[in-house]
Amino acid sequence: MFRSVRHMIYDLIEWRSQILSGTLPQDELKELKKKVTAKIDYGNRILDLDLVVRDEDGNILDPEQTSTISLFRAHEIASKQVEERLQEEKSQKQNIDINRQAKFAATPSFALFVNLKNVVCKIGEDAEVLMSLYDPLESKFISENYLVRWSSCGLPKDIDRLHNLRAVFTDLGSKDLKREKISFVCQIVRVGRMELRDNNTRKLTSGLRRPFGVAGKFVC
Repeated sequence: MFRSVRHMIYDLIEWRSQILSGTLPQDELKELKKKVTAKIDYGNRILDLDLVVRDEDGNILDPEQTSTISLFRAHEIASKQVEERLQEEKSQKQNIDINRQAKFAATPSFALFVNLKNVVCKIGEDAEVLMSLYDPLESKFISENYLVRWSSCGLPKDIDRLHNLRAVFTDLGSKDLKREKISFVCQIVRVGRMELRDNNTRKLTSGLRRPFGVAGKFVC
Protein backbone atom coordinates (compact mmCIF):
# COMPACT_ATOMS: atom_id res chain seq x y z
CA MET A 1 0.00 0.00 0.00
CA PHE A 2 2.83 2.38 0.88
CA ARG A 3 4.56 1.75 -2.47
CA SER A 4 1.32 2.30 -4.40
CA VAL A 5 0.61 5.60 -2.66
CA ARG A 6 4.21 6.70 -3.09
CA HIS A 7 4.06 6.11 -6.86
CA MET A 8 0.80 8.04 -7.07
CA ILE A 9 2.29 10.96 -5.15
CA TYR A 10 5.30 11.03 -7.48
CA ASP A 11 2.92 11.14 -10.47
CA LEU A 12 0.91 13.98 -8.91
CA ILE A 13 4.06 16.00 -8.20
CA GLU A 14 5.22 15.60 -11.81
CA TRP A 15 1.81 16.51 -13.25
CA ARG A 16 1.55 19.53 -10.93
CA SER A 17 4.89 20.80 -12.26
CA GLN A 18 3.61 20.44 -15.82
CA ILE A 19 0.43 22.36 -14.99
CA LEU A 20 2.32 25.17 -13.25
CA SER A 21 4.80 25.48 -16.10
CA GLY A 22 2.16 27.14 -18.28
CA THR A 23 3.53 25.58 -21.46
CA LEU A 24 0.75 23.08 -22.14
CA PRO A 25 -1.99 23.76 -24.75
CA GLN A 26 -5.53 24.09 -23.45
CA ASP A 27 -6.66 20.65 -24.62
CA GLU A 28 -3.63 18.90 -23.07
CA LEU A 29 -4.03 20.92 -19.88
CA LYS A 30 -7.66 19.86 -19.61
CA GLU A 31 -6.80 16.19 -20.10
CA LEU A 32 -3.98 16.42 -17.57
CA LYS A 33 -6.30 17.92 -14.96
CA LYS A 34 -8.71 15.01 -15.49
CA LYS A 35 -5.85 12.58 -14.94
CA VAL A 36 -4.92 14.40 -11.73
CA THR A 37 -8.44 14.30 -10.31
CA ALA A 38 -8.90 10.67 -11.34
CA LYS A 39 -5.64 9.74 -9.62
CA ILE A 40 -6.67 11.61 -6.44
CA ASP A 41 -10.10 9.94 -6.36
CA TYR A 42 -8.50 6.53 -6.93
CA GLY A 43 -6.00 7.12 -4.12
CA ASN A 44 -8.74 8.21 -1.73
CA ARG A 45 -10.68 5.04 -2.51
CA ILE A 46 -7.86 2.58 -1.85
CA LEU A 47 -7.10 4.47 1.38
CA ASP A 48 -10.80 4.28 2.42
CA LEU A 49 -11.14 8.07 2.46
CA ASP A 50 -14.15 10.15 1.48
CA LEU A 51 -15.08 10.42 -2.18
CA VAL A 52 -14.85 13.98 -3.50
CA VAL A 53 -17.70 14.88 -5.87
CA ARG A 54 -16.60 16.92 -8.90
CA ASP A 55 -18.05 18.42 -12.03
CA GLU A 56 -17.05 17.55 -15.62
CA ASP A 57 -14.00 19.83 -15.42
CA GLY A 58 -12.75 18.23 -12.22
CA ASN A 59 -13.76 21.09 -9.93
CA ILE A 60 -15.17 20.22 -6.50
CA LEU A 61 -18.92 20.78 -6.34
CA ASP A 62 -20.11 23.26 -3.72
CA PRO A 63 -22.97 21.67 -1.74
CA GLU A 64 -24.31 25.15 -0.93
CA GLN A 65 -24.85 25.89 -4.60
CA THR A 66 -25.65 22.40 -5.93
CA SER A 67 -28.94 20.59 -5.53
CA THR A 68 -29.15 17.34 -3.60
CA ILE A 69 -30.18 15.40 -6.71
CA SER A 70 -27.24 16.78 -8.70
CA LEU A 71 -24.85 15.87 -5.89
CA PHE A 72 -26.31 12.37 -5.74
CA ARG A 73 -25.96 11.82 -9.49
CA ALA A 74 -22.42 13.22 -9.50
CA HIS A 75 -21.56 10.92 -6.60
CA GLU A 76 -22.91 7.89 -8.50
CA ILE A 77 -20.88 8.80 -11.60
CA ALA A 78 -17.70 9.30 -9.55
CA SER A 79 -18.21 6.00 -7.68
CA LYS A 80 -18.74 4.14 -10.94
CA GLN A 81 -15.58 5.60 -12.47
CA VAL A 82 -13.50 4.67 -9.43
CA GLU A 83 -14.93 1.13 -9.42
CA GLU A 84 -14.09 0.74 -13.11
CA ARG A 85 -10.56 1.89 -12.39
CA LEU A 86 -10.23 -0.61 -9.55
CA GLN A 87 -11.49 -3.44 -11.76
CA GLU A 88 -9.11 -2.39 -14.52
CA GLU A 89 -6.15 -2.38 -12.13
CA LYS A 90 -7.17 -5.79 -10.79
CA SER A 91 -7.53 -7.21 -14.31
CA GLN A 92 -4.13 -5.86 -15.35
CA LYS A 93 -2.51 -7.39 -12.28
CA GLN A 94 -4.12 -10.77 -12.99
CA ASN A 95 -2.95 -10.66 -16.61
CA ILE A 96 0.59 -9.85 -15.48
CA ASP A 97 0.53 -12.77 -13.03
CA ILE A 98 -0.80 -15.13 -15.72
CA ASN A 99 1.86 -13.99 -18.19
CA ARG A 100 4.58 -14.49 -15.60
CA GLN A 101 3.34 -17.98 -14.79
CA ALA A 102 3.16 -18.88 -18.50
CA LYS A 103 6.65 -17.54 -19.09
CA PHE A 104 7.93 -19.35 -16.02
CA ALA A 105 6.45 -22.63 -17.27
CA ALA A 106 7.62 -22.23 -20.87
CA THR A 107 11.24 -21.19 -20.31
CA PRO A 108 14.10 -22.47 -18.14
CA SER A 109 13.90 -20.92 -14.71
CA PHE A 110 17.54 -20.98 -13.73
CA ALA A 111 20.94 -22.37 -14.63
CA LEU A 112 23.81 -23.93 -12.70
CA PHE A 113 27.30 -22.62 -13.43
CA VAL A 114 30.23 -24.98 -12.78
CA ASN A 115 33.88 -23.97 -12.76
CA LEU A 116 36.30 -26.91 -12.39
CA LYS A 117 39.49 -25.80 -10.65
CA ASN A 118 41.33 -29.07 -10.04
CA VAL A 119 40.92 -32.82 -9.62
CA VAL A 120 42.58 -33.90 -6.39
CA CYS A 121 42.61 -37.66 -6.82
CA LYS A 122 45.58 -40.02 -7.17
CA ILE A 123 44.61 -41.94 -10.27
CA GLY A 124 47.92 -42.97 -11.80
CA GLU A 125 46.63 -42.92 -15.38
CA ASP A 126 44.55 -40.80 -17.69
CA ALA A 127 40.97 -40.29 -16.60
CA GLU A 128 37.62 -38.88 -17.63
CA VAL A 129 35.77 -36.60 -15.22
CA LEU A 130 32.01 -36.54 -15.81
CA MET A 131 29.77 -34.06 -14.01
CA SER A 132 25.97 -34.14 -14.14
CA LEU A 133 22.79 -33.50 -12.17
CA TYR A 134 20.99 -36.39 -10.50
CA ASP A 135 17.60 -36.90 -8.87
CA PRO A 136 18.19 -39.24 -5.89
CA LEU A 137 14.48 -39.86 -5.30
CA GLU A 138 13.84 -41.01 -8.87
CA SER A 139 17.32 -42.58 -9.17
CA LYS A 140 18.07 -41.05 -12.54
CA PHE A 141 20.23 -38.37 -14.14
CA ILE A 142 18.35 -35.26 -15.27
CA SER A 143 21.07 -33.61 -17.36
CA GLU A 144 23.76 -34.41 -19.88
CA ASN A 145 27.34 -35.02 -18.75
CA TYR A 146 29.99 -32.32 -18.72
CA LEU A 147 33.15 -34.23 -19.70
CA VAL A 148 36.72 -33.22 -18.91
CA ARG A 149 39.61 -35.46 -19.96
CA TRP A 150 42.32 -35.47 -17.27
CA SER A 151 45.89 -36.64 -17.87
CA SER A 152 48.06 -38.75 -15.57
CA CYS A 153 50.22 -35.65 -14.99
CA GLY A 154 47.42 -33.97 -13.05
CA LEU A 155 46.45 -31.48 -15.79
CA PRO A 156 43.70 -31.33 -18.42
CA LYS A 157 44.62 -33.22 -21.57
CA ASP A 158 43.60 -30.13 -23.53
CA ILE A 159 46.16 -27.81 -21.94
CA ASP A 160 44.63 -24.80 -23.69
CA ARG A 161 41.59 -25.16 -21.43
CA LEU A 162 43.64 -24.88 -18.23
CA HIS A 163 41.87 -22.51 -15.77
CA ASN A 164 38.97 -22.33 -18.25
CA LEU A 165 36.99 -25.48 -17.46
CA ARG A 166 33.50 -24.02 -17.20
CA ALA A 167 30.04 -25.33 -17.96
CA VAL A 168 26.45 -24.13 -17.54
CA PHE A 169 23.57 -26.55 -16.98
CA THR A 170 20.73 -24.69 -18.66
CA ASP A 171 18.14 -27.43 -19.10
CA LEU A 172 16.48 -26.76 -15.75
CA GLY A 173 12.83 -25.82 -16.04
CA SER A 174 9.83 -25.48 -13.73
CA LYS A 175 9.54 -29.29 -13.51
CA ASP A 176 13.05 -29.51 -12.08
CA LEU A 177 12.28 -26.79 -9.53
CA LYS A 178 9.50 -28.98 -8.15
CA ARG A 179 11.91 -31.84 -7.40
CA GLU A 180 12.52 -32.34 -3.70
CA LYS A 181 16.26 -32.91 -4.14
CA ILE A 182 18.84 -32.44 -6.87
CA SER A 183 22.41 -33.70 -6.51
CA PHE A 184 25.55 -32.68 -8.35
CA VAL A 185 27.44 -35.90 -9.14
CA CYS A 186 31.06 -36.20 -10.27
CA GLN A 187 32.20 -39.54 -11.72
CA ILE A 188 35.83 -40.47 -12.41
CA VAL A 189 36.59 -43.12 -15.02
CA ARG A 190 40.16 -44.42 -15.31
CA VAL A 191 41.36 -44.90 -18.88
CA GLY A 192 44.31 -47.28 -19.33
CA ARG A 193 45.35 -50.80 -18.28
CA MET A 194 43.06 -53.40 -16.82
CA GLU A 195 45.11 -53.39 -13.60
CA LEU A 196 47.41 -50.63 -12.42
CA ARG A 197 49.99 -53.22 -11.30
CA ASP A 198 49.94 -55.10 -14.61
CA ASN A 199 53.66 -55.12 -15.48
CA ASN A 200 53.58 -58.22 -17.67
CA THR A 201 54.16 -56.91 -21.19
CA ARG A 202 52.33 -59.88 -22.73
CA LYS A 203 49.20 -59.00 -20.75
CA LEU A 204 49.60 -55.25 -21.05
CA THR A 205 46.38 -53.52 -22.14
CA SER A 206 45.55 -49.87 -22.79
CA GLY A 207 42.57 -47.64 -23.44
CA LEU A 208 40.19 -49.55 -21.16
CA ARG A 209 37.61 -47.48 -19.25
CA ARG A 210 37.22 -48.57 -15.64
CA PRO A 211 35.11 -46.90 -12.91
CA PHE A 212 37.43 -45.33 -10.34
CA GLY A 213 35.48 -42.99 -8.07
CA VAL A 214 32.33 -40.96 -7.52
CA ALA A 215 31.32 -37.99 -5.39
CA GLY A 216 28.04 -36.14 -4.88
CA LYS A 217 26.65 -33.02 -3.28
CA PHE A 218 23.09 -31.72 -2.85
CA VAL A 219 22.53 -28.47 -4.75
CA CYS A 220 18.87 -27.97 -3.80
